[in-house]
Amino acid sequence: MNVLAQEYSAPVPAPRIRPFPTGFLFGAATAAYQIEGAAFEDGRTASIWDAFSRVPGAVINADNGDVACDHYHRYRGDVALMEELGLDTYRFSTSWSRVRPDGGAVNPKGIDFYERLVDELLGAGIRPWLTLYHWDLPQALEERGGWTARETSERFAEYALSVHDALGDRVTDWTTLNEPWCSSFLSYTGGIHAPGRFSIADGMLASHHLLRGHGLVVEELRRRDPALNLGITLNLTVAEAADPARPEDVDAARRIDGQFNRWFLDPIFRGGYPEDIVADIRAVDADAVARFEAAVLPGDLDTISRRLDVLGVNYYHGEFVGGTAPADPPLPGDAPTDRAVGSPWPAGDGIHWYERGLPRTAMHWEVQPEALTVLLERVWDEYAKDAGTALFVTENGAAYDDEAVVDDGTVRVHDADRVGFLRGHLAAILDAADAGVDVRGYFYWSLMDNFEWAWGYDKRFGLIRVDYATQERAFKDSALEYRRVIAARAME
Repeated sequence: MNVLAQEYSAPVPAPRIRPFPTGFLFGAATAAYQIEGAAFEDGRTASIWDAFSRVPGAVINADNGDVACDHYHRYRGDVALMEELGLDTYRFSTSWSRVRPDGGAVNPKGIDFYERLVDELLGAGIRPWLTLYHWDLPQALEERGGWTARETSERFAEYALSVHDALGDRVTDWTTLNEPWCSSFLSYTGGIHAPGRFSIADGMLASHHLLRGHGLVVEELRRRDPALNLGITLNLTVAEAADPARPEDVDAARRIDGQFNRWFLDPIFRGGYPEDIVADIRAVDADAVARFEAAVLPGDLDTISRRLDVLGVNYYHGEFVGGTAPADPPLPGDAPTDRAVGSPWPAGDGIHWYERGLPRTAMHWEVQPEALTVLLERVWDEYAKDAGTALFVTENGAAYDDEAVVDDGTVRVHDADRVGFLRGHLAAILDAADAGVDVRGYFYWSLMDNFEWAWGYDKRFGLIRVDYATQERAFKDSALEYRRVIAARAME
């Protein structure tokens, strides 16, 4: 044996340090109904989620948001936890039912809560990022037609301006809608979310009136204050054909991309709905398309396509689809509730999901960080770059079956899978930035465990564990890792 070889030890290379772009914002996100509680306090009245969660079988365990994380009463402590994490920014939503109960007059106590929250954030050096609509339409407006009624766009603009009246001097970042696909097709066509309707026409009408409401708010806020940072948040995906050589698989991927991504990106950035998808839906339900086309009035698309400063991209997983049923399909990602639900895809006949061997979260969602890079590059190149619109990843996160343990009297959650998920997706954002994408921030979903819609409290996405019985909070290992990355402003 060569003695010199025995003695020689190759140097261990230093870890590669990858800094985030200058000014990159690290944040976390929540939504009003999912965390606030105080559902009927201080003048707040029912939203569609208060009503829907009481429909038998609609939500696992008949859970609801009456108490949730009790953030309404505990917001100061929650902001202190954000400060301890080192967050630059916090994305939250205001509750329409709290600000303008039943869609009526402004509720001073409801506005006061958000004023106190914003002041607490600013006092902690955290930038408030306000979302005006995260699915909590007042139930009284739903009973007058909901988002299928054109007037709801006007009522949304009135509500938005009421929030701006109170907070416009302190909040510069304004998101109109969160995930309009969910609050239209998932909710009005598939019946999976509130208000739980089953109608292709209703989903199409809701999507248009949501976008029209978005445009009306952008127009008015831009007029009031040109310095505001205005945007919308879309949930987007990467749809891949199971076999690119099979035309039916390629067509399945086209239809998912068109109904999920392009249905919202095209009117916002190009001033028109995708013609191929309109034709696909017409082949399924011509009357629905006729009602939709009659609802798109002159000037609507100009309103919808107003210039945006920011596009929020929510990304959780990709779609691997084909045109024939696989022998071993993956488990569905929807909550296994007792209430029958439909498909949110108006032109979804013949689309099937395939297993491809990727890791999956507790929601049965694939873990595919590299697809986030692909998505950001595509959205930047095809839509945002020429419009001068910056990208932010406004939601990204994972539910796992967390187990709390007590170490030396301290509650801990050793969530290694979530740590890996977080690091993988942050690295994917750096890859996109290296490729020239103007991506300026990341919001982990969610700051804390909360009410997860039809899943109730069955799934935990948070960086912070919430004991729902005691409302005690505890940092998970993923929170500690995120804090470390934020402090270093780099990945290694």
